[in-house]
Amino acid sequence: MNSDYSKESEPLLSATALDKAYGTQQALRGFSLQVRAGEVLALLGPNGAGKTTAVRAFLGLTPVDGGNIQVLGNAPGARAARLGTGVMLQAGALPETLTLREQLRLSGSYFAEPEALQQLIEDCGLAEFLDRRYGQLSGGQKQRVQLAMALVGKPRLALLDEPTAALDLASRQAFWRAIRRRVDAGLGVLLTTHDLAEVDSVAHRVVVMAAGRVLGEGSPAQVRARISGSTLRFRTQLPADDLLALGEAELIDLDQHRATLRSHHPERLLRRLLSADPGLSELEVTRPSLEDAVSEWLKEAA
Repeated sequence: MNSDYSKESEPLLSATALDKAYGTQQALRGFSLQVRAGEVLALLGPNGAGKTTAVRAFLGLTPVDGGNIQVLGNAPGARAARLGTGVMLQAGALPETLTLREQLRLSGSYFAEPEALQQLIEDCGLAEFLDRRYGQLSGGQKQRVQLAMALVGKPRLALLDEPTAALDLASRQAFWRAIRRRVDAGLGVLLTTHDLAEVDSVAHRVVVMAAGRVLGEGSPAQVRARISGSTLRFRTQLPADDLLALGEAELIDLDQHRATLRSHHPERLLRRLLSADPGLSELEVTRPSLEDAVSEWLKEAA
């Protein structure tokens, strides 16, 4: 995604020094984040990092113990904040007996200027099952309906939790075309997902968190740049000690003869590998991915 966003504009979502505990478990520790108009911000972290608690706090569903949250200039959960925020949650549900057409019309009636029905149908690929009851839809179809519900009120801010998890490739592409057009027009998006390849292609900015706190942030390219060298993945009969004895590399993983090494001198390492194991196969040499960089970041913080 290549559109620019204004760093000088007031943030649509601002969270400052948030603390939240559940008994003795600290879910958020001085957590801060901002989402601005015209950007997709991906919030990344392992399960239990605090992402869900943060999103629930932004929606006014979970009170925090300390810190401040502003959503479109209002307290989270305030009417103005709710009307201006589109939400697509992984566990979202809609009345199963209503048809999609009925659901769209009902949801649109809550807003003074809803999105045009035909525009939503085209953007979200809903025409083929418009008169089918929600309970009769497949997982991927329900996901497309959830996107339509998030966009029906023409929101200024969208919170998307694993939004493409159940979608096939064509539906994913259509999904991001619909989001991209709105981001280009000023929509701010907070995305939470485990699909880091997708994040690399759609996000302007990444925030990495663990144990309730922010580890750091930057563009996907800036996060990838934290790791230098190349990554080699291959199948080998060599044990870990023999791989390490080759030099020139750091052993990242070895599982059932499938090895991952990182090296600043991949050509030299490759010659040694082929000499030590002529049967080496399934070789892949790549620059570090966003997933590699985030995984390394999380290991350093553990």
